[in-house]
Amino acid sequence: MKKMMRKKEEGIPWIMLLVDLGGAYIMTVLILILLALLLFKVGLSKSTLGVMITITYVLTCFVAGRLAGKQMQRRRFMWGAIMGGAYFIVLFMISIIAGQPMTEVANSLFTTLILCVGGGMLGGMLS
Repeated sequence: MKKMMRKKEEGIPWIMLLVDLGGAYIMTVLILILLALLLFKVGLSKSTLGVMITITYVLTCFVAGRLAGKQMQRRRFMWGAIMGGAYFIVLFMISIIAGQPMTEVANSLFTTLILCVGGGMLGGMLS
């Protein structure tokens, strides 16, 4: 009887996914620094600043999801969504640790979760 050789399945590259997540946060910090400079120099309104921060979340989750999708090769949308969810969890924890009032965190909690997961999923699908 002939033995069938199974292709050895590779494990999940957790280190690479964490590097991608770290890269997304570095990108976030750089964009937020740019927004702070614009706020200081141009005097952006509060509503414009809120929109720009939301775009930052979606953009960085998109990039992280795209990178994860390229690395994983299968179920890219799922890995993109996982990256977006991981980004949201870290963002939520930072908000709590920084002492942001829970009422402010809770007001945009669900919306931010959907935007982060959706941005990551879209990035994964387009990878």
